Amino acid sequence: MASDIPTPAPGKYEWLVVVPDKPGMKAKRLEVRPQHFAGLKVHTDSGAFKTGGAYFHTKPEDGSDPSEWDFAGSTIVIEAASRDEIVDILKGDIYATSGVWDVDNAQILPAKFAFRRL
Repeated sequence: MASDIPTPAPGKYEWLVVVPDKPGMKAKRLEVRPQHFAGLKVHTDSGAFKTGGAYFHTKPEDGSDPSEWDFAGSTIVIEAASRDEIVDILKGDIYATSGVWDVDNAQILPAKFAFRRL
């Protein structure tokens, strides 16, 4: 199975990134969410962002509206050369510039993924 897993580009590594939201930022998150998604395109198109999405304090109900979700933050798998490169990417995101993300408390962990299923 391991031979089926794409390897990062030379000089790059995959990182598991967990970025908490600052308290009380749900309304701002929802307000800037379309800009956040638009800003992801450059990173997904380049292949740097492998997967990502929100994580929650409590599981959302099936079919519920995002306004009902109890957001806790975001997760991303990023291919990058360094932790500093990732911090720069995070700090440039609308979630960071608008005060949603607590980038200073992000977990940025080098990771080796054993499998992928799309």
